[in-house]
Amino acid sequence: MEMDAATLQSKLEENGEVMVTVTEFDQPLELHLHDTEVHDDMVTLELADGTLEFRLDEVVAAWKHYHSLADYGLG
Repeated sequence: MEMDAATLQSKLEENGEVMVTVTEFDQPLELHLHDTEVHDDMVTLELADGTLEFRLDEVVAAWKHYHSLADYGLG
């Protein structure tokens, strides 16, 4: 799945947060609307101890981060 800036920004705005798989990291990253900036070709994530930047074309998957049974349609 090739991610573009508009799609990722839309997912963030719709859900407030999303999980992403980025090819250069071993673990998925959690992006929040309040601490993530999506640019044409870069994503900037403000963390408690610094800033993480990665190329948008390195994002290979994005999905809603679920927190409850209701989010999964089970409650």
